[in-house]
Amino acid sequence: MHNCMERIVPDLLRDGEATGVETLRLHIERYRFACKNLRAGRVLDIACGVGYGVNLILQEAGDSVSEIRGVDVSKEAIGYARERYSHPKARFINEDAFRFFDSEGFDTIISLETIEHLPDPCRFVVRLVSMLRPNGILVCSAPTLPSVDVNPHHLIDFTERSFRRIFEKHSLIEAGSMKQIQPYKMFPVLSRKEERLAGVRRNLFGYYLAHPKSVAKRIAAILLYGFNNHYITIAWRKPRS
Repeated sequence: MHNCMERIVPDLLRDGEATGVETLRLHIERYRFACKNLRAGRVLDIACGVGYGVNLILQEAGDSVSEIRGVDVSKEAIGYARERYSHPKARFINEDAFRFFDSEGFDTIISLETIEHLPDPCRFVVRLVSMLRPNGILVCSAPTLPSVDVNPHHLIDFTERSFRRIFEKHSLIEAGSMKQIQPYKMFPVLSRKEERLAGVRRNLFGYYLAHPKSVAKRIAAILLYGFNNHYITIAWRKPRS
């Protein structure tokens, strides 16, 4: 299984590969935050990657989980998840996030570092809310500083305010939040020294020439926050009626 910028495979992380180890640590913190806010019953992890998050949920909140679905668009990732993290309560499904639907609904839905990859995040949230049972919990996360310029897999730059706004319009109630900061060094990112950084946008200078607003956003972010990435994870509760 290829380990790239957008897919963490814990078993394949190399010793000393700081970006991968640190990114995995942040992901695990998000899953543990989700476990703390989890509603007992059916659980969905959409864009589950290779399944280590599903495995962690079953380890830490297994008694509260009646069944869990892990969904991802990558056939390779789902194949790995089925082999590596097989569990009687878990089912891994290869499906696009915009096409997957389960009419039974879920008590907890988790979607971490997904929404920034999607061309229509509002439609995605509508779909998640439609599968969330009354009083259910929806846990989502996203970067809140510019990332589209460096990461070609990201389609939207969120701020905390713009991220929250997508969910608030559905009358969801914020049940808790967690902020994370990930320092980075510019030179290793641009030099792509680590395997996970091979996916950094190529010809970044050319991209900035074509997208001058991205230059302004990047400079403003560095001046305000230094060389750091910021993330937020929020647990939203759906009203009973």
